[in-house]
Amino acid sequence: MKIPCELIVWYVLPSIRRELARELVEKHKLTQAEVARRFGVTDAAISQYLKSKRGTNKELENSGRYEEFKSEISMAAQRIIDGSDIVTETCRVCDMVKHSGMLVKVYEIHTGLKAPACVCPDCVH
Repeated sequence: MKIPCELIVWYVLPSIRRELARELVEKHKLTQAEVARRFGVTDAAISQYLKSKRGTNKELENSGRYEEFKSEISMAAQRIIDGSDIVTETCRVCDMVKHSGMLVKVYEIHTGLKAPACVCPDCVH
């Protein structure tokens, strides 16, 4: 059985990285190398995020909350530019995914089970 944290690692964190990389490169004009350094990954990984070869998650994208997700990403990117770190901002976005109910859909699709309360503490089960 997959636990919610595994699903976050496999499906949510790559999406967060993809959208953060896009925001930092396209809006804030950081180089791929600078984003890679901040993320602790290779330049090639950032290239794959930017080309959507990594980090694509249809469950999140079709959740009905993806614009909220992208808005949170935009704020996280601005906070990173203003001096926050990638870990803090990634955790903040991940928390939004969990509390918004977006993770419930990912969990139920990938496990075939009803999501436990820990997947979305704010949701009514």
